[in-house]
This record gives sequence, structure tokens and C-alpha cells, in this order.
Amino acid sequence: MKRPLQSPASKPLRVVALLAACALLGACAVKESGYGVGPQAEREAKLQQSTRDTAPDTPGMYLGLIDRMQAQGLYYASLAHIDAYEKQYGVSPDSLLLRADALRATDQPAASAAAYTQLLNTPLAARGYRGLGLLAGASGDFERASQALGQAAELAPTDVATLSDLGYARLRAGDIAGARVPLMKAAELDGHNQKVIGNIALYLLADGQTTRAQALVKEQKLAPDVRTQLRDEAAKVAAASRARRGGEPRAAKPPMPSMSGAATALPAPPPPTPTPVANLQPVDQPRRLLQRFAQ
Repeated sequence: MKRPLQSPASKPLRVVALLAACALLGACAVKESGYGVGPQAEREAKLQQSTRDTAPDTPGMYLGLIDRMQAQGLYYASLAHIDAYEKQYGVSPDSLLLRADALRATDQPAASAAAYTQLLNTPLAARGYRGLGLLAGASGDFERASQALGQAAELAPTDVATLSDLGYARLRAGDIAGARVPLMKAAELDGHNQKVIGNIALYLLADGQTTRAQALVKEQKLAPDVRTQLRDEAAKVAAASRARRGGEPRAAKPPMPSMSGAATALPAPPPPTPTPVANLQPVDQPRRLLQRFAQ
């Protein structure tokens, strides 16, 4: 059987269709084999597109964009944009704080400490001291962390995060009694803050108030792994408390940088670790229990 003859005009149409199909396949291949495939790359691509779309044309808008990057965990990308921001607008205390936080989050503690130290003679000195305290705590130097966080709390006396961190640092340094006041301040300022609640439960355990600690844990419906973490932390606090009372010698620590004099960067600690009991369940704060405890 003979095949029907094709008109001369049909051949170019078939060629065009074939080329179009090849082009589509090629585009798909490029997309699939492109750089940075994965959820992180997708988030960065979306944020970069947002950057191009919003076109921040003021320092405040640009800093807000960088802050959103860090909120999404894109600390390396934020460092690149901080470089771009400071190239265009110059260094400011706000950009310096963003840089210090990003450096700490990307495991660059020495550079982070230097950046936090530069904040000590600025209006953001409290954030600088808090950052230095977090770095010291991450390295296991809770005495120095307590010192830095105490200075931060003096400058920002109503900052809940600083008060909670100060209480935890004092617990880990063995100063159980000294942890009570900042933790209770934090609890009354923000009775639903999960890290504050966790640190108060830790204080109750370390202070021997086991019944109250168990009541708080029960009210919060804490998971078994969180309860285990609390017991482990309480054991560390007890060991530090014994050492503080003279059971073990403690080495002298150099003073923290001062706002009035030349500041020295902290030695390079390891990367920061999460604050204690970070996995607390988001349930309501047993306010009545905390008020009884405060009395």
C-alpha cells in the first residue's frame, strides 16, 4: 500500500514542531540539573526573587530584608547582603548586630565576638553584651557568660530573653540562688515564654523543690525526652554548685570588655548550642504556680 504523499508545506511544520519539542526537553534538563537543587536552594531563590521584586531603596527596607533572611535561617545569604548594604550605606550599629548574629550562627565565633565587641560603645550595647554572653556560654564558660549577660540585663532590664539567659547561665555556673530573681522577672514579663518556663523548671529541680518542679512539668505536659533533658541539666547545675562551694578549684577569668575602655574580643569558642529545654510544648503557662513560687 502506498503512503500518501506529503505536501511540501507539511515538512517545515514538522521540523518546527520537532525543534520546539527539543527546546522544551532541553529546558527541562537544564532545570533539573541546575545548581543548588533542594528546599534550601528553593527558599534562597524565592528570597532572591523577592529581593529583585521589592528593590529595597532605603537603608531601613534593606535591613528589614536582611532580618527576614535571618528569620528564615538564611544566614550565609544575609552575610552577602550585609556586605552589599554596608558597601552602599556604610556600617551602622544595626548592620553590625545583624553581622554578629549571622557570624555566630554560621560557626565563626571569633569574628562574631569582634563584631559584638564593636557594639559596646553604641546604643545597641545591651545586644553586644548579650551576644558575648551567648558565645561564652556556648564555650562552656558560664561564669563569663553570667558576667556579660548581667551587664546586658543592666542595660536592658525588661528584655525577657536576656533575663532568661542570665538565669540559665547563673544556674550552670553553680549560682542557684542568683538565678531566681532574673528568672522570676522573665516569667512575670512573659508568662508564656517556653524557654523561661523550662529554665524555671530547671531552677526548681536544682533548688531541691522537686514537688513544684514536677507540678510544673505536669502542667506543661512535657515530653519524656524533655524531662530527661531537665534531669541531665539539673545534674550539671548540681556539679557546678558543688564546685562553686569549694569542691573543685576554679580558674580566674579575665574581665569582660567594658564600654568605657578598649574592648578585647573573646577567645574563639565552639558554635553556639540551643538554650535548655528548647523542645518545650507550646501550652499555657501555669501562672498560679509561678506566683506561688515568686512569693
